[in-house]
This record gives sequence, C-alpha cells and structure tokens, in this order.
Amino acid sequence: MIRLNGVTKYYPTLQGRRYVLRDVTLELPSGVNIGVIGRNGAGKSTLMRLLGRIDYPNRGRVETDLKVSWPMGLAGGMQGTLTGRDNASFVCRVYGASTQDVRRKIAFIHEFSELEEYFDMPVKSYSNGMRARLTFAMSMAFEFDFYLIDELTAVGDQRFRQKSKEALDERKTRANYIMASHNMQELLRGCEAGMFIHDGQLHFHESMADAVAAYDEYRKAN
Repeated sequence: MIRLNGVTKYYPTLQGRRYVLRDVTLELPSGVNIGVIGRNGAGKSTLMRLLGRIDYPNRGRVETDLKVSWPMGLAGGMQGTLTGRDNASFVCRVYGASTQDVRRKIAFIHEFSELEEYFDMPVKSYSNGMRARLTFAMSMAFEFDFYLIDELTAVGDQRFRQKSKEALDERKTRANYIMASHNMQELLRGCEAGMFIHDGQLHFHESMADAVAAYDEYRKAN
C-alpha cells in the first residue's frame, strides 16, 4: 500500500502560500492501476513527485511498503551539473545495485535513452525531452511494484514514444502504475481506479469511470 498521512504541500508566492494538498489522509491499494486527473495547475505533477519521494510534504508523511519509481516523464529530479552517466550511476547506487549491476544498468540506460554522446555531457545542457528520456530509461532499468507516469506522451518523438510504450506494456505484466494524464480515454482503458485532485484535496474512487464523472461534475460547476 501507499499511504498519505496528514499530507500538506504548499509553495510560497508573493500572494502567500499556494496550497496543493491540505491535510490529506488517504490509502492507495496495491495491485491496481490508478489514474490521476485534475485541471492544469491542480497539483498532479506535485502529487507524483511526493509519491516518488523526489519532493516532500511541508507537513505529514508519505508511507509505503512497496518499491515505487520516480515519476517517468518529468524533466526534473536530476543534478544539472552532473552528466547523464553520473546521474544514472548515482541513482543505481542509491538503489543498492552492486558494482557489476551498476555497469550493466548504465549500459542499458545509455542505449535505451538514445542520448549517444550527450550521455557524457552535463544534464543542464539537455532539452526537456532529453531529460525525460533519461528519466524514463533509468526507471526501466529497475523493477518496481508501482511505476509513476506523468504525461508520458511528452517523452521524445513518436518513434521513441512507441518504444517507451512497448517497454512499459511489458513491465505492466508484473507491476502496476499510477498515471497522471489529460487523456481520459487512455486512463479509462488502462486504469481500474482513479484519483481526482482539486482545491487541495485528493479524492479516491474505486472506479476510474467514477473519478472521471466526478471531475466532469466539478468542471460543470466551476
């Protein structure tokens, strides 16, 4: 399971705190694929960063007994002054890979990301698409219980997106995922359950169709 225990997340602005989540307590089940929906700026990407533990709440905790990936599709989360290879090596060691396994995973990441000579250049020189490809390739180098997917359709060109989809489809045969997307049909096809985020709250629905219906009602009322 993944549990949000009293999670509050906000960002300071010139107009005061901008809350993304306010005192959210929620338990997400394992063994199901979960879609995340909400308007632009509602906090979907922030939620994914919190679940992947590359960002942290201002108050409360995100707890899990599962192996959860970092968000695939996000361009952030890496050290810009380090090369792609150095970032990949750091992640491999954080996740406890042996020296031999590190070499094997880095070779896989280099090949899958198709970064070629840029793999040995600082990440700050990458385009957003190149960063996203590196992030995705690093995720595919590990076995997780839950993969976090944040608008994955933005990763690379059409050929690379197809390659990524095939790799992810293969991984889905033995793992689950949490996907944030504006593509409702994609979420309805692939997700059993859904979460609707708005006004600092996160609402879990056991049916993705119910989550979409709740979102539609909210949009009509607002």
